[in-house]
Amino acid sequence: MNTSIIICTYNEAETIFGVVAACCKHNHEAEVIVVDDGSTDNTQAILETLAFHHKFEYLKLSQNYGRSYAMAYGIEYATNEIVLFLDANVKEVRKQHFNSLIDPIYRGDADLVLGGPSGFTVDFGLNPYKSVIGQKAMLKTDLMPILNDLREIRFGVESFIILYYQSQRKRVHFAMLSGLQNQSDEISDQQFSVADDAKLEIANALLTNVDLITKRIQNTILKTQNYTQSTISSVQMELNKKMKALKEKNRKMELIN
Repeated sequence: MNTSIIICTYNEAETIFGVVAACCKHNHEAEVIVVDDGSTDNTQAILETLAFHHKFEYLKLSQNYGRSYAMAYGIEYATNEIVLFLDANVKEVRKQHFNSLIDPIYRGDADLVLGGPSGFTVDFGLNPYKSVIGQKAMLKTDLMPILNDLREIRFGVESFIILYYQSQRKRVHFAMLSGLQNQSDEISDQQFSVADDAKLEIANALLTNVDLITKRIQNTILKTQNYTQSTISSVQMELNKKMKALKEKNRKMELIN
């Protein structure tokens, strides 16, 4: 299986050169795709200069459509079986980072591999704000059924993808990417923070996809062989309470903004 590496960027001129160069340098056989989501800074000029030294596809969108739209655009353009997403604002990208994300897919050990810095942990529980990770690898065929959904979700796309995979009983693995750094410093080795506007987007994505959350919980119960109607009803009641609280929090944030 071959790999398409997709880098979605918006006004990240400071780091885009290093990220794309690293992708090309460490993956000679891969297809490298840069989706420019309407950047207004010096991104295009930087990539045009880089094109003299490395081979990659540069796709410039006419305006800023949002991260999920850019991701869907890249997926549709990709020609290989595996798609790997890498953030445009990371630093210290190493060959091993790509291996850690791709190898479990090659071996058939995982359907979705999420990657984060050493010490970073992922909360696969109902808290959606702790599952936002830009580095990931999966099969393109698994994403095609939800491609239209991805176009519209924006910041909630990461949480949506994880919930979708879990609702389909697919195997989600996490890989430690030692040494990887995030330019924005929103991700550190010990904590992860999300801006309020991103939280609003994630909350909206979760509120409109309650069915995926319910199916995911049902699948978890099935795995433990405790699948009974009374248990499902209890879980559904708890889920409704959590979604009601999330909706109220979302409403308050909208009023503040």
